[in-house]
Amino acid sequence: MGKQLSINSAVDAIAKGEVIAYPTEAIFGLGCNPDNLKAVQAVLDLKARDANKGLILIASKWEQLVPYVAEIEPALLQKALDTWPGPVTWVMPANPSLDALLTGGRTTVAVRVTDHPVVIELCNQCNHPLVSTSANISGQLPVNYGHEIASMFGDAIAGVVEGELGGLQSATSIYDLQTGAQIR
Repeated sequence: MGKQLSINSAVDAIAKGEVIAYPTEAIFGLGCNPDNLKAVQAVLDLKARDANKGLILIASKWEQLVPYVAEIEPALLQKALDTWPGPVTWVMPANPSLDALLTGGRTTVAVRVTDHPVVIELCNQCNHPLVSTSANISGQLPVNYGHEIASMFGDAIAGVVEGELGGLQSATSIYDLQTGAQIR
């Protein structure tokens, strides 16, 4: 499977600015500390992902995401909070100071409060959200097994966090908070 990481080893790797792979609701994700732009760039490079696409931030609780989003009117925010924790990603107005690597150069950022136990533990121990993007090369199918991640990324990532995928059959739904439109 490649190098397996415990939660503690993964938290240490994230603190050092490394990229990890970890199970999410439907697929394995690549992640890092969203405040470490070198690590964020490494995620984009590993995936050969266009920086204009932006990235999702995944957290264990809303409070971890507050620094990354602009102030949102309470009724709109409640619409998102009513779906969390869970497998729904919302595109919200971004904090204006947020780097374009995270927003794709937009004034919005995609965020989710997960109910996946491994991700919850990672975010709780890191005390911040993680970048969350599918563990694959852009344009290729998402990866569902740790050994596939190891063969795809090798030593370019710190390793794969042990754990089971959630029960979703496809990537999480993404909605625009302002319009309610489904993006994915």
